[in-house]
Amino acid sequence: MRFWHVFNVSAVDIDEQGHVNNVAFVSYVQDVAVAHWLAETTTEQQEEYSWVMLRHEIDYKKQAFEGEEIRAVTWVGEWSKITCERFVEIYRGQDLLVKSRTVWCLISKKSFKPTRISEDLKKLF
Repeated sequence: MRFWHVFNVSAVDIDEQGHVNNVAFVSYVQDVAVAHWLAETTTEQQEEYSWVMLRHEIDYKKQAFEGEEIRAVTWVGEWSKITCERFVEIYRGQDLLVKSRTVWCLISKKSFKPTRISEDLKKLF
């Protein structure tokens, strides 16, 4: 299942070189992951669980600039007992700007400790 999210590049995302800062792209990767989680899960699941990023890989392909509309697509790859692999690609039109692979760990909001990912939760993605 692929999930799309649209961003508009704002002035705060621009670095001294006049294009989107690498850190802003990392933020976009996180934002699309969170939007996907919120779109597919129940309020009860959102109140019980959260995710933390354990690993992040990103390839920067092209620049983006203030005022541009960019689209991020994300999908989940492999699952383990407590983690999942997530992929993100960010586009401006047909131009691929960024490719990312992250590994996320599911945590309990009560204990703040890693927790097992249920089959029901996996099926949502």
